[in-house]
Amino acid sequence: MGIFNRTSKAATTGTAVAEAPAGPDLAHLTGDYTIDASHSRIGFAVRHAMVTNVRGQFAGHDGLLHLDGSRPENSTAALTIKVASIDTGNTQRDEHLRTGDFFEAETFPEITFRSTSAERLDGDSYRMTGDLTIKGTTGEVVLDLEYTGSATDVYGAQRVGFEGSTTVDRTAWGLSYNAALETGGVLIGEKVKLSFDISAVKSV
Repeated sequence: MGIFNRTSKAATTGTAVAEAPAGPDLAHLTGDYTIDASHSRIGFAVRHAMVTNVRGQFAGHDGLLHLDGSRPENSTAALTIKVASIDTGNTQRDEHLRTGDFFEAETFPEITFRSTSAERLDGDSYRMTGDLTIKGTTGEVVLDLEYTGSATDVYGAQRVGFEGSTTVDRTAWGLSYNAALETGGVLIGEKVKLSFDISAVKSV
């Protein structure tokens, strides 16, 4: 997913530039992966009543990654989120979020993300750009990613992990419901921070 080419920054001394030793060769990570939803989390946070954040997650999601360990710009990602699986820890609020005031889950049961480009920044930091579709509206989002490691689990499956975040304006996707507060301001913030911790298993 654009996250597997670890090369150290060059060190600069005066006007001379010295190449630092390359990081470990991650070409072996190249391949197709399936997101393990039971060990991954898609979360969000939004300001409530101007004073605190309400946090939640989408428990239902699945996705596919193609990782290129040698050329991360060739990596891709596709993610589908089940709107009905939204969980903020409050049943009444979750039901409201599924209505037409917000996600309109019966008409638009899925949120999707499809990557359009990926790039390595430095160290273990990467960036992926893609199309996020909510309620039939598609907009571009930029995800900041950090590669968190790879391992072979107890079942012999090769896993990779990463975490990341981005902040979006919910009104750009038609999620514009709000209410004014008597003391000024609004009940729900427009900016929503999306966060995710992903574990993905390499296809055999």
